[in-house]
Amino acid sequence: MKKQKTIKFHLHPSSSLPFPRPTDQQIMEAEIINLTKVWLTVFISLGYCHATAKLLNPGPARFLAIAPVVLIFFLLPLQLTSIHFGGATCFFVTWLATFKLLLLTAGDGPLSTTPPLPLHRFIAISCLPIKILENPSEKSAPKNNRAETLNEKPKSFLNYSIRALIVVLMVKLYDYSHFFHPKLVLFIYSWHVYLLLEIILAITQFFGRNLLGIELEPQFRDPYYSTSLQDFWGRRWNLMATNILQPAVYKPTVKIAARVIGRMWAPLPGVMATFLVSAMMHELIFYYLGRMRPNWEITWFFVIHGIALTVEIMMKKMLPEKRRLPAKVSVPVTLVFIFSTAIWLFFPQFVRLRLDVRAFEEYAALANFVKKVAFSLVG
Repeated sequence: MKKQKTIKFHLHPSSSLPFPRPTDQQIMEAEIINLTKVWLTVFISLGYCHATAKLLNPGPARFLAIAPVVLIFFLLPLQLTSIHFGGATCFFVTWLATFKLLLLTAGDGPLSTTPPLPLHRFIAISCLPIKILENPSEKSAPKNNRAETLNEKPKSFLNYSIRALIVVLMVKLYDYSHFFHPKLVLFIYSWHVYLLLEIILAITQFFGRNLLGIELEPQFRDPYYSTSLQDFWGRRWNLMATNILQPAVYKPTVKIAARVIGRMWAPLPGVMATFLVSAMMHELIFYYLGRMRPNWEITWFFVIHGIALTVEIMMKKMLPEKRRLPAKVSVPVTLVFIFSTAIWLFFPQFVRLRLDVRAFEEYAALANFVKKVAFSLVG
C-alpha cells in the first residue's frame, strides 16, 4: 500500500480551525512587515511630539500631550518576536526615546534646544543611540584625564573589520560549545555581546555622521581599560544609556537627597536609584525578548554593582588619591568583578531564554529571505 503523505498543522491562536504551519521564511516576511509598521508608528509619533513641543511650554500640559506616546512606545515591542528587531526596537524606542521624551516634557534633555531641532534631527536623536558633540573642535583638545582621552578618535574601518571577523569566529565556535565548560561559554557570550554592540553603534554613528552631517560622541571607550567601576559605568560602557540616565534619574535624585543628607553624600542614593532604574529597564527588555516572567537575577546584578559602586565612591572620598590602587592592579580587579558577576547573574538569561539558539535561527531565516528577494529581482 502506498504510504500517504501527511501535512502538519497548527492551530491559529484565534481559531479552532487547523492551518498549515508557516515556514521560517513566511515568519520572517511577517516580522519585517510588523517591523515596518512599528517604526512607521514611531516616526509619526515623534513628528507629533516635535509639533507638540513647539506649541506647548514645558510643564503639565506638555506632559499630558506626550504621555500617550510614551505608553505606545512601551507597547510597540510586543508586536515583534525577533530578538534582533525586537531587541533593537525596545532599546532605541522603549528606553532611549521614552526617557528623552519625558525629559522634553520638563524642558530638559537633548531634545530641548534653542532654536528647536529640525524634524529629521529630532527623530534621529530621539530614537537612536547618538549624542551630538557640543563642541566638535574639542575633540582633538588635550585632556588631563586618561579615561577621557581614550577613544576620542573614531576607530578605523580595519579595526571594526577585525572585530566583525572575531564575532563571526565566535559564532562558529558555538558549534563546538558542547566541548567547553558552561562558564567559558558565558564568558564568550560576554565578549560577543560587547563586540556586537560596539559594531552596531559604530554603524549608527557612521550613518549619523554621513546622512545628518553631525559629529557624534563615542558610545564605548575601551571598557577593558577600566580602572574602577565608576570608570567603567560612568565613562566607558554604553555611554548613551549613561547619558540619558544621568539627567533623568541621577541628577533629580541627588538634588532631592542633598536636602536630606547634604551635598557630599547625595551622590550615593543617586547611584543606587540609577542602577535600580537600569535594572528595571533591562528586566523589561529581557521580557520583550523572551516573553517569560523575570527571575530577577538581572535586578540583583545591577543592585550588586550599585552597592559596590556606592562603596567605591565612599572609599574614594575617605582615601587620598595617592593611597588608591595603581592601574596595573585596579584594572584586573575591576574586570574580574565585572566578568564574574555577569557570568553569574547576567548572561545566564541568554541561555534561559534560548536567545543564542533563536539568534542562529533568525540568521538562517533572514538569509533565506534575502535569497528569495534577490532571486525575484534577478528573475
